[in-house]
Amino acid sequence: MAAEPRSGRFQFGYRRSADQDRREPARHPLIVVGAGPVGLSAALDLAQRGRNVVLLDDADRIGEGSRAICFSKRSLEYWDRLGVGERMVEKGVVWQVGKVFLGDELVYRFDLLPEGGHKMPAFINLQQYYAEKFLCERVAATPEIDLRWRNKVVGLTPANDHVRLTAETPDGLYSLAADYVIACDGARSSLRGMVGAEFVGETFEDQFLIADVRMNAKFPTERWFWFDPPFHSGQSALLHKQPDDVWRIDLQLGPQADAEIEKRPENVRPRIERMIGHGDFEFEWISLYKFQCRRMQRFTHGRVIFAGDSAHQVSPFGARGANSGLEDAENIAWKLDYVLAGKAPASLIESYDIERIAAADDNIGHSTRSTDFIAPHSRHEQRLRKAALLLARKHDFAKRMVNAGRLSTPTVYETPLSAPDADEWRGGPKPGASMLDAPLQDKAGRDVFLSEIFAVRGRGFTLLEHANGIAADCPSDVTRIEIGDRGDRFRDPTGTFAARYDCPPGSAYLLRPDGYVAARFKRANTADIAGALHRACGGQ
Repeated sequence: MAAEPRSGRFQFGYRRSADQDRREPARHPLIVVGAGPVGLSAALDLAQRGRNVVLLDDADRIGEGSRAICFSKRSLEYWDRLGVGERMVEKGVVWQVGKVFLGDELVYRFDLLPEGGHKMPAFINLQQYYAEKFLCERVAATPEIDLRWRNKVVGLTPANDHVRLTAETPDGLYSLAADYVIACDGARSSLRGMVGAEFVGETFEDQFLIADVRMNAKFPTERWFWFDPPFHSGQSALLHKQPDDVWRIDLQLGPQADAEIEKRPENVRPRIERMIGHGDFEFEWISLYKFQCRRMQRFTHGRVIFAGDSAHQVSPFGARGANSGLEDAENIAWKLDYVLAGKAPASLIESYDIERIAAADDNIGHSTRSTDFIAPHSRHEQRLRKAALLLARKHDFAKRMVNAGRLSTPTVYETPLSAPDADEWRGGPKPGASMLDAPLQDKAGRDVFLSEIFAVRGRGFTLLEHANGIAADCPSDVTRIEIGDRGDRFRDPTGTFAARYDCPPGSAYLLRPDGYVAARFKRANTADIAGALHRACGGQ
């Protein structure tokens, strides 16, 4: 598989591809560029749908620092469908409680998942190199994926029905072609330049220091955020625990800090010592960054589709970068599968642009508001922030004004793919929202989660039905998950499913292959299901 150097980094070997010996470029249905979490996940998703994928990456290793560490429940449910979710949770540090301090005084605490009945936790902290390692090992066991290390894309030529790429390898250049290309090659995406696209948005001037340190510490596994702490006066600080006794520390430095000087270990060490009260630690990784709140104007450029950091960037507070990129991957994977299978028109891919740009704008908005609160631009904004923090110690209304990074949640898609409600609903995920997990039992009385059932059955569209003995006919490619008290149906012994979905007997939800609600019906009938399916596949 791969060598494992110190601190969990992993290196892979280059191998020559048969495509490099062809006189004419080999044609592939799908090429993914970039073997980070987003590219690896997109490739796995497509492969599990029976698609052959070529995955190109210009490096031969993973693990240049922890980078992304905070992965949401929604991402873990997606990874569970890809066969790596439980492994991520087993290695990761599970957490759901956060605390916000002013100085050394607790302002408030929050719980991101106070209710039970979910397979996956609210969040885990896991170094990105472990996430990539587990995904790479899953890819290695997936014959539909051809992962080619040290294949750097240096040229791109679009055509009417394909895209031609030129890749640079240790053995020289070669060409290959694809029906569609998914560009997951990161914030410095070379493919973005090749299609003539740029980012639009804002880069904030305040600078932040990241230090991952290895130490034995008794801090709880919570997200701690300080405004104006005694160890870092006038600035902000963040503390997160990672596996292997590694702790993520973020320290605000301000716009005037000299990046090259500040990230020298001898200058970082005194800052960390003041924070934790001792010097018994080792550095794992040190970096400086500025907040970026930017995106491409379009994510689809002909047959080249951008996902993850290559398409959009946000500040790290709120864990919106990697988690949003993973939602890009699951959104485009099923749509490409349906288009290639002839189940949907090519115009369905345009809905990726609509839905994921809306999600990017939502994330950028949250990220920008967090940045403005964490790093005020003026003395007036500083006074407002201080007033909000002081009031939040005693008043709930002011807690909602404090913004230390709103944590990542799935975006609700307000797009033509979702059928509007024809009935009145008191709750439950509305059309365009992500499905909710719930504890169920199978016919043998064994406990099982709805997310697990969907992971097994949800390759296509799924009718999630609270059965009452009268079942509407489904199109042949729609899977049915029936919940009720008879036969082979799954049971809802705690009533959690019925409550979370506002789903009395006879009602049903039509779920897209990515787990989003396409439509819901108080009384499901064949015509309404077929109409919602047609609409969700891009039909007019």
